Amino acid sequence: MTQIRAIESTAMLVQEPQPGLQELMTYLEEKGVRMAICTRNFDAPVNHLLQKFLPNAPISPIITRSFRPPKPDPAGILHIASTWGLTDAQDLIMGRVGWAAGQAISQKPFTSPLNSNKRQVGDSIDDMTAGFRAGSATVLLLADSAENAPLRQHPHTGFCIDRLDDLIKILEMGFEEEGGGGSGV
Repeated sequence: MTQIRAIESTAMLVQEPQPGLQELMTYLEEKGVRMAICTRNFDAPVNHLLQKFLPNAPISPIITRSFRPPKPDPAGILHIASTWGLTDAQDLIMGRVGWAAGQAISQKPFTSPLNSNKRQVGDSIDDMTAGFRAGSATVLLLADSAENAPLRQHPHTGFCIDRLDDLIKILEMGFEEEGGGGSGV
């Protein structure tokens, strides 16, 4: 764990926001969507991200590496939903990249093989698997990463986006999840 903390501490000093972060956050705040973080990072880099890029964002709860069991177990996602007292139709959960929002703002429902209106958005297999296991439709953030591109075809991936602000269109229009071969915006 000491090595992971050291890597995260070094990385946070050069951390840059994902493209589209500010646009997505503005949209979510304008819509009054509650936000949370569910990550496998330690507290320090998460706090650094919030202080540097989102100093006034109303984000709670924040689920970090200390939460047990960690992703890919769905417990963190389910904890956020439970904390907010949400029903399926009110859930939007995002993974390491992102935020959990609790308000039904999509005009067209998300559909998934699991018949869920919950959405998990993230950039890793752990995010996709946690969302899938929580019964959520899943959205993979590709973010120009060759590392996670193979996840486009993973059976836990329902849909893919290239930038965080691509999520705005999905929230407005909805999508139909196909699973394992997620399409893009």
